[in-house]
Amino acid sequence: MQLKILCPQWGHEHLPIEDFFLKVREAGYDGVDTWMPENKSERKRFIRLLREYGLSIVSHQHQAKGNSIVEFCKSFEYYLNISMECEPIVINSHSGRDYFTLDEQLTVIDTAEYFSIKNNIRIAHETHRGRIGFSPGNAMDIFKRRPAVKITADISHWVCVTESYLENFQESLSEAILRAEHVHARVGFTQGPQIPDPRIPFWQKEVEFFLNIWRKILTYQAKLGATVFTVTPEFGPPPYMWTNAKGRPLESQWDINVFMKELIKARLTIIV
Repeated sequence: MQLKILCPQWGHEHLPIEDFFLKVREAGYDGVDTWMPENKSERKRFIRLLREYGLSIVSHQHQAKGNSIVEFCKSFEYYLNISMECEPIVINSHSGRDYFTLDEQLTVIDTAEYFSIKNNIRIAHETHRGRIGFSPGNAMDIFKRRPAVKITADISHWVCVTESYLENFQESLSEAILRAEHVHARVGFTQGPQIPDPRIPFWQKEVEFFLNIWRKILTYQAKLGATVFTVTPEFGPPPYMWTNAKGRPLESQWDINVFMKELIKARLTIIV
C-alpha cells in the first residue's frame, strides 16, 4: 500500500496557488488537501497547475450552506460536483450540522452515498465539531444505521468534545478505525483540538495516543489490500494554533506540519 502524505492549504491561503504548489512539492509532500475555487476559470487554472506539479489531491467540501435539511442538501450536491472536478483520491466532506435530527443527518449521508455511486467517487465524512459525526456517540448512531458510511478520521475533535481520551468510547473508536478512508493527523487534547507543539516532551503522551490510532487505521487498510491511503498533517493556523496575548502564533504552522510529515514517515510507513 502506498502512503501519500498531503499538505493542507488551510493557513496558506495568502499564497498564490502556484507558489503554494511549488512550496508543497519542494517540501516533499505527495499532494495537497484543499478545497476547489468557486470561480470556474480559477478552478481550471488550479487543476492545470495541480497536474503540472504532479500533485495528488484530496478535495475538501466544507462550503455547503443552509440551515434546513432541504437547503443544505441542495448546496451539498453543488459543492460535491465542484469538489470532484479535480479527480481527487477522495472527497473529504464537512457534512451537515450537529443540530440536524438523526433522520436529517441520515438524509445527508444518503445524499452523499447516491452522489458517490452515481459519479464513482469516494466521499469521507469528517469527524468534525459542528457537523455530522461531531462526537463518538453521534457517529455510532450513524454507523449502526448506515453500515457503509466512511469517514475522514479527525479524532482530535472527539477528544476535545468528550474531554477524554475516549476511554468510554472504545466501540465508537474501533468502528471509526474500520471506516476511515482518510486521516487528518492533528494531535488534540481534552481541552482543545490542537496541542501547541508536538515536538516538545510535555505533549508526547498525546502524540503517542494519536500515533497509535493512525497506526491501527493503516494496519487495517493494508490488510484490506488498499493500494493507496492518504494522511494530511493538519495542524492549523490561529485560532487553532496557540498564540500569545497579542494573537501572535507561538510556533510556525508550516514547520509543525513538516515535522508531522516526517514523524509519520518514520513511525508509520513501516506498516505499509
